[in-house]
Amino acid sequence: MKIVRTASELRSVVDLWHRVDMQVGMVPTMGALHDGHLSLIHMAALQADRVVATLFVNPTQFGPNEDFDRYPRDEDADMAQFRANGVDVVFAPPPDEIYPPGDATLVHVQGIGDSLDGTHRPGFFTGVATVVARLFTIGRPDCAVFGEKDYQQLQVIRRMAQDLHLGVRVLGAPTIREADGLAMSSRNRYLSDAERAIAPVLHETIRSVAEEVASGAEPGTQEMRAIELLKATGFDPVDYVTVCDAHTLDPYVDRDRPVRVLAAAWLGETRLIDNV
Repeated sequence: MKIVRTASELRSVVDLWHRVDMQVGMVPTMGALHDGHLSLIHMAALQADRVVATLFVNPTQFGPNEDFDRYPRDEDADMAQFRANGVDVVFAPPPDEIYPPGDATLVHVQGIGDSLDGTHRPGFFTGVATVVARLFTIGRPDCAVFGEKDYQQLQVIRRMAQDLHLGVRVLGAPTIREADGLAMSSRNRYLSDAERAIAPVLHETIRSVAEEVASGAEPGTQEMRAIELLKATGFDPVDYVTVCDAHTLDPYVDRDRPVRVLAAAWLGETRLIDNV
């Protein structure tokens, strides 16, 4: 496994692979790896001849009062995980390699990036779309894999890649869960033991909403029931529970189209998201 720190180094490696008609897959990460990340690497390896993983805690997707400074970082442990799971190159740049001095360009995906987490975390999806557009431009992958756990993020990136004609197939990998149903996340390590015991209720609740709506129940009623249940269990505040079109994230109206239930709620100091 090769570790590179600059855009020019990564381009040189990828250009060499492309010259011999190899397909390149990319897995962007912020580190603090868990089995969910590893599943993305394994999917990329099935889709491409070579796998590039990125390791970059992106400052532009954190708000002023969010957890950028305390976001878990352990480069040595992450590199060991990348190596053990067949990554060919890790791109681990310093911030000024992604955001050089004088940087003045942002990518904002209107519509799908403005609701839900776009409302509750202003600027978040602009930060995500900007960094991913830059990683795609630098690394020129043929495909890239993202987890469905961050479902709105996945849809924003798909729209961005399509609109900018980046030539990258954006693939979604199924959410990897703990045995009790909690979606794996780097932020789960923030949970206290008591909070960790409560956390699976989020998945249980939205799964119940999905089952009820699929059986004909009125979505708005189920959303309100879920919010009240989560609050009674200890989640506070509950940012949203919503039943929406799986592609556009517009409110659910057409039973002939795929539907997702998405939720975001706070448990103590930790914000958890999930979807089914």
